[in-house]
Amino acid sequence: MDRNALFDATDPIVIFHRWMKEAAASEPNDPNAVALATATADSRPSVRMVLVKQVDERGFCFYTNAESRKGAELAANPHAALCFHWKSLRRQVRVEGPVVELPPTDADAYFHSRSRTSQLGSAVSQQSRPLESREVLEEMIDACDRSHPEEVPRPSWWKGYAVQPEQVELWVDGEHRLHDRFLFIRENGGWKKQRLFP
Repeated sequence: MDRNALFDATDPIVIFHRWMKEAAASEPNDPNAVALATATADSRPSVRMVLVKQVDERGFCFYTNAESRKGAELAANPHAALCFHWKSLRRQVRVEGPVVELPPTDADAYFHSRSRTSQLGSAVSQQSRPLESREVLEEMIDACDRSHPEEVPRPSWWKGYAVQPEQVELWVDGEHRLHDRFLFIRENGGWKKQRLFP
């Protein structure tokens, strides 16, 4: 899709899905990796990379340890910003909005779709807290593996979240840094679009 046709579109989520499909073919790994920014109740920000597992009517969905730093910040201030950057395509997408928790059934389904080792790692990880050594982590994983020879139970604190987009910005690299930027703002069940200066 050429640049003009792309920006004739009125729904940024439709564009996002097209771009994600292209990124899946061009990015060397994890095209669904996104910078997730959260903030404490007193507005101190932090950012890290997560994987968005699906984008649907609920929003941009990801999974994490609710007792991690990001989980604590989302509990205190349930708003977030995302930034996808696909270097191979010279594009980025920024998303801002409130965050809601996904149903436990969604968390169960995704947790058990992962490899057993990933499930074990998530089950024992006290994410964001000090760890004495890698050996301690590996011992914890081995102990959990022995304790659960069949299915690994999803920990209650391992949850899914969705960022509900209120604003979406689409950015395309331009020659001489004259980038194309379009901001979509959710309004009356639709999207209001405006071009921004580079």
